[in-house]
Amino acid sequence: MQKTKLRWLYLAILSLVWGSSFILIKKSLIGLTPMQLGALRTLFAAVFLFLIGFKSIRAIAVSDWKWVAISAFAGSFIPAFLFAFAETEIDSGIASILNSTTPLVTLILGMLVFSIRFNKNQFIGVCVGLLGCLALILEGASVNPNQNYWYALLVLLASICYAVNVNIIKRYMQHIPPMAIANGNFILLIIPAMIVLYFSDFFKIEVISNSKTHTSLLYIAILATVGTGIAKVVFNKLVQISTPVFATSVTYTIPIVALFWGVLDDEKFTFYQVIASGVIVFGVYLTNRNR
Repeated sequence: MQKTKLRWLYLAILSLVWGSSFILIKKSLIGLTPMQLGALRTLFAAVFLFLIGFKSIRAIAVSDWKWVAISAFAGSFIPAFLFAFAETEIDSGIASILNSTTPLVTLILGMLVFSIRFNKNQFIGVCVGLLGCLALILEGASVNPNQNYWYALLVLLASICYAVNVNIIKRYMQHIPPMAIANGNFILLIIPAMIVLYFSDFFKIEVISNSKTHTSLLYIAILATVGTGIAKVVFNKLVQISTPVFATSVTYTIPIVALFWGVLDDEKFTFYQVIASGVIVFGVYLTNRNR
């Protein structure tokens, strides 16, 4: 398949998978704390990736491991906890919308820090998509006035982490197979995740024996294997065959899927948010059309 068609296929897959991740996080928090969720998500994803591609780490040179480490914490570990804490106070759909700031941050970091060029269409597309996101946020705030939007800052911080990760992959890890990057990331994250889980009181008998914990573990298993494990490999490949802005434009289409799940879970969604979602899609088109 041609790279142009393949990158759109990857974008669609990631939109569906990551758009569904927010509701899975919400459901997992019913029986787990944010610290437990973040640690377990990391450990489950690590086990899954090791089973399907552990040997791939041979492709990582010694000099590359510093970039793999930064990618691991910025692209997986830190955001897993930030989103978990954020969704204790704000709806899953709103969290996905706030995550849409990632392409803008990627654009800015790429130009200022990583010397990556972007064209005029990409800049305009990012701005249009951002306007759609702002419209969604304002409408969401009016529909849900009782939510603590200070927790939205955690999602914005996660967006910065994602922007750092995607620029590092594009600039310093183009030569490393996507599966190797993913496995290298989680090899480095196993020990930190186990330490966090140990101090999160997860191993207390009243926690392990709780039926809510068991249900949450099922959601975590799906989130980790599909939303983190498989999606991580697909995303790494997408970054390598496209541009950082194109890869992170998935955060513009994620809210559409996330809001759909939110509506099914009785989260409020209005007609104006539908219009704003259309603006987001148009922004993705502008960002990725030819010059």
